[in-house]
Amino acid sequence: MEQKSMTALVSAFARAYHATNNDLKIFNDYLAKVILSEQEYNQIASSMSQGIKFFNPTFEGTEEEALRWIVDNQLSPSPLGRAAFAEKALENSVEMGVEQYLILAAGYDTFGYRQPSWAEKLQVFELEHPITLKDKLNRLGKACIEVPNNVHFIKSDFTKGDWDKNLLESSIFDKRKISFCSLLGISYYLPRENFESLLNKLSMLIPQGSIIIFDYPDENTFTEQAGVRTKKQLALAGKANEKMLGSYSFSQLESLLSKNNFIISQHLTPNQITKKYFENYNRVTGGHKITAFDNVNYCLATKK
Repeated sequence: MEQKSMTALVSAFARAYHATNNDLKIFNDYLAKVILSEQEYNQIASSMSQGIKFFNPTFEGTEEEALRWIVDNQLSPSPLGRAAFAEKALENSVEMGVEQYLILAAGYDTFGYRQPSWAEKLQVFELEHPITLKDKLNRLGKACIEVPNNVHFIKSDFTKGDWDKNLLESSIFDKRKISFCSLLGISYYLPRENFESLLNKLSMLIPQGSIIIFDYPDENTFTEQAGVRTKKQLALAGKANEKMLGSYSFSQLESLLSKNNFIISQHLTPNQITKKYFENYNRVTGGHKITAFDNVNYCLATKK
């Protein structure tokens, strides 16, 4: 039997921990902790801190210091950086006329329930696997979090080929409207042909001027040249039965996007991500620095 996504839950935990334990926030997901039960939050925290020797064999310190080290070094760089990147780009895109926001593999994303005033005219579509979606709706209900009228849920399995049909069956979705599509955290878990199929279907669903935004593992991810944290992440995903499968060089990605009528508008390397999203935080926190993963890049592309 398939289960809810553990990587999505750990990502929510990382966002929750960061929002709860820092005055200066890289990304403030203040609802992340609300959709996790207190028992679940504490259970993930305990499990992580007890695994400190896996992440950092030479670590010496308290259980809380161990948890802080794991969150800042291993768990939060990707969820925080890519969320900050995506939501700022979305805000800019709404000013330029975007009317629909598609969150593919939405997981426990909370944008729809903490949406700022500039998002009120957006139609927000959360596309997610039925099991994770059911779990999320249950959590929202238990937390008494109201779902705004402009948020819509679409059952989607991206390993199969019919997710687009479910979106098209929605009476709210309009193929003619400029859309902003978040593919965060997807490219890792799909074989290249599946990711290409996803891009192809999106290209046919959205009009010229629409935007896709995603993070992706570089060509060294599955090699000996991969960073230590990347290797730990691969092991973690494997243990959660959510094996990482895809990686791309910049030229491969550029070709893949061009083939499906997208052109790269913005591309950030790990050093650029650290400077843009983590520098102010690192300056203030000092001993709790966050840096982007060596093997992960961010990309924003526009439909030609």
